[in-house]
Amino acid sequence: MRLTAVELRRLELPLVAPFRTSFGTQTVRDVLLVHVVTTDGEGWAECAAAREPRYSSEYVDGAAEVLRRFLIPAVADLPDPNPYAIAPALSQFKGHRMAKAALETAVLDASLRAKGVSLARELGAVRSRVAAGVSVGIMDSIEELLDAVDRYLEAGYLRIKLKIAPGWDVEPVRAVREQVGDDVLLQVDANAAYTLADAPHLARLDPYDLLLIEQPLGDEDLREHALLTKLIRTPVCLDESITSAKAAADAIMLGATSVINIKPSRVGGYLEAKRIHDLCQAHGVPVWCGGMLETGIGRAANLALAALPNFTLPGDTSASNRYYAVDVTEPFTLDNGHLAVPAGPGVGVEPCMDVLDQLTTAIEVISP
Repeated sequence: MRLTAVELRRLELPLVAPFRTSFGTQTVRDVLLVHVVTTDGEGWAECAAAREPRYSSEYVDGAAEVLRRFLIPAVADLPDPNPYAIAPALSQFKGHRMAKAALETAVLDASLRAKGVSLARELGAVRSRVAAGVSVGIMDSIEELLDAVDRYLEAGYLRIKLKIAPGWDVEPVRAVREQVGDDVLLQVDANAAYTLADAPHLARLDPYDLLLIEQPLGDEDLREHALLTKLIRTPVCLDESITSAKAAADAIMLGATSVINIKPSRVGGYLEAKRIHDLCQAHGVPVWCGGMLETGIGRAANLALAALPNFTLPGDTSASNRYYAVDVTEPFTLDNGHLAVPAGPGVGVEPCMDVLDQLTTAIEVISP
């Protein structure tokens, strides 16, 4: 298989409602799609980088630039760019895991489509559908938050995740828990908004029987997270800190986490995500699949990963209409709290080209 062309396609998708976290508020998603053409077929992938480098150091303009200048030429130089050769070839370039993940996934999609194999089967999926949770952003009022949570529960979501930040934490959690009762799975996500000095305050969340608190402290604060686990009862889950299987192993060995959120884009792709899954399974650490407001292209691949056996907690694999009025693939819809895992070749979905063309803001074709 040889790489013959790569299309970098930019889209703008408005969100159905503003999504607010400690990083800021998003009202539109600037999407970068990677479309590869090989001698064996074509493949699609989505780069999860946001417009600004707030979640991580990556951002969508930077991802496009590093793909254009460094990553695509390196893959084009491979005599046989099979998916398992991509990461070793790109290891010479530091960081840029989201850009690397997009290119590797597009090549993986093309390769699997040519063989008629689904991504779910390639990764070792054991489920045909995945339990769906939903992430609820920071709101202007408790009343607005409670209304949103009610709507998501009525829609069938099986787990609620609340974004929290200093000044928006204990009271929202208390109000939601009182409204939904003890049977609803509830967790919180701090997006690294706190420090270890906030441990006594975070301990005030302990009475509300949370599944976990996600990334309470800074990305590099593994030692501090290990200390925090001894100061609060709520299980600590790491997200931004987990950038590779090695980082996951270090966190587990240090006792910095008891749950891990695996975002394939954050760790460099689905093959590395599978390695993290296997590592965590071997150590008895449950995992769940996070989200980055993906369109149907990225969501399809995430569902394939979330169908692996150690994904024992509902993830952020929400339905398409959670974020978008119109998706770039056939929409994913909730069925009794679950989403179906695509069974077709590759990621298992096709982009709706008429919708894609309407949303496209720029196209660049790179011919190696």
